[in-house]
Amino acid sequence: MRELHNIEKQEGQGFQFPGTFEITAMGVANANLRERVQEILRGIGLSVLEASVRERESSQGNYVSVSVVFNCPSREKYEEAHAALKAHPDIRYTL
Repeated sequence: MRELHNIEKQEGQGFQFPGTFEITAMGVANANLRERVQEILRGIGLSVLEASVRERESSQGNYVSVSVVFNCPSREKYEEAHAALKAHPDIRYTL
């Protein structure tokens, strides 16, 4: 098995920064996550593409997933986006 620090970067593989990425947050349906996810991402300085926002309810309507496309300058900001969303008490998971 190769060590991670010995793997060479190959063009076209993995995340390329800066870039445009999609993130999905899943949580309780009555938490207004459509707006909350955008607010959280903007709050950490990321640019959200408003036309990209999609929302989908679970089959029983208890949960919702919100997907958003955003511009991200670095891997650190990408990880910060996931951490900031997961820190919200109504968000259960991020993808």
